[in-house]
Amino acid sequence: MIKLEKLNGTIVVVNAELIETIEAAPDTVLNLATGNRFIVKDSVDSVIAKVVEYKKVVYSERKCVNPFEGFEKR
Repeated sequence: MIKLEKLNGTIVVVNAELIETIEAAPDTVLNLATGNRFIVKDSVDSVIAKVVEYKKVVYSERKCVNPFEGFEKR
């Protein structure tokens, strides 16, 4: 989830996994997979940076699976 600021100043928390497209038409418009649209004050580059940071945090905590771990050749 990423925090963004709507045009009226309220904070909205958006699921970064649901963002399909980001438009930079005077204001930044997020189009979600659910069909919802959000117009936010944050720039396109700022939204992208927040999504990248979110994904770094989420996916860096995953442990890589080693298929040979615990395997003993007999």
